[in-house]
Amino acid sequence: MRRAVCPGSFDPVTNGHLDIIGRASRLFDEVIVGVLMNQSKSGLFTVDERIDMLREVTASYGNVRVESFRGLLVDFCRAQQASVLVKGLRAVSDFDYELQMAQMNMGLAGVETLFMPTNPLYSFLSSSLVKDVAKWGGDVSPHVPDRVRAELLARLSPPTRS
Repeated sequence: MRRAVCPGSFDPVTNGHLDIIGRASRLFDEVIVGVLMNQSKSGLFTVDERIDMLREVTASYGNVRVESFRGLLVDFCRAQQASVLVKGLRAVSDFDYELQMAQMNMGLAGVETLFMPTNPLYSFLSSSLVKDVAKWGGDVSPHVPDRVRAELLARLSPPTRS
């Protein structure tokens, strides 16, 4: 079975993430979305909330499952019996960092990294940017699934304008 991992924090999941996950699901028999549990970062959503949203918005893919992990990504890949990571690249600046990570992962555990160029519709999109726009009352509906938009609206109320 050809199995791949799409890792990230997904705080929150965006349409750019879903584009990469969906494209990977057409290339592999199974795609595991690995949600990083990072104790040193406090996210807007808990890991359980992110997993719940991801499971809902990827439910239409019969070969995608969502799991959390902590520690080394290569250890998670080993535990999942996945030898490939799928990473989306938005810009050249992403490549510099991701290439170093890919080389380290290959050296540590022989895990290959497949880089997918992001759909140009999402090349500017990041979870941080979506959160910031939502915080100030901007419309994020073109950038996130409806469920995520509703969760952002419930969590972030724009500041009162004076």
